[in-house]
Amino acid sequence: MAYKLYYWPGLPGRGEFVRLALEYAGADYEDHGGFGEDRDIATPSFAPPYLRDGDLVIGQAALILHHLGPKLGLAPQDEAERLWLHQIQLTIMDFVNEVHDTHHPVGSGLYYEDQKPEALRRAEHFRTERIPKFLGWFETVVRRNPHGQDHMVGDAVTYADLSLFHIFAGLDYAFPKAMARRIGDYPHIAAIAKAVGQMPELSGYLASDRRQAFNESGIFRRYPELDDREDV
Repeated sequence: MAYKLYYWPGLPGRGEFVRLALEYAGADYEDHGGFGEDRDIATPSFAPPYLRDGDLVIGQAALILHHLGPKLGLAPQDEAERLWLHQIQLTIMDFVNEVHDTHHPVGSGLYYEDQKPEALRRAEHFRTERIPKFLGWFETVVRRNPHGQDHMVGDAVTYADLSLFHIFAGLDYAFPKAMARRIGDYPHIAAIAKAVGQMPELSGYLASDRRQAFNESGIFRRYPELDDREDV
């Protein structure tokens, strides 16, 4: 039976972290836009993404990946390492929330144009303080991986490696100047992201229209005024 993934149509968003895992594993899945028939069940998800796996309906990208990881061969067999992987993914999703708040620092229900002064201030703090804090932690995670520095966890590809690739792609889209200025500080995670982007398991997907382009309706948005002001 095919997995059913529900997410807002027309943007990669948080659903893309799940898509990358499904695509890498060659899983049979259906991509559905918005809420489906599961909105009125006893355990409704707060918002997409959510996944239907048979009778199970699972919300929150990190939890979906925690469920799918062992089934798709994208998580270690050791329980402690699986929990560590889940912790890393939860931190990745915290970072995604902070990316979103650079262009919507006051409220999601307001247009970007209604909160531009606050966005300018929030984005500056994000570029100078939060990017180094999060990417620095991810870099430390890789450096301390006892199995080697080719992956976030263990000695094989996990969903955290795939998510790291999407983080880098999104940051390169939204903050190209800031990333060009700082990328040299994080050689190990940059290498992992580059390697994922070249994996044959993902080449067909990344070249297809199933890989939705970043745009100004999603989480990673390119507003030049929010990027570094100085020339790189």
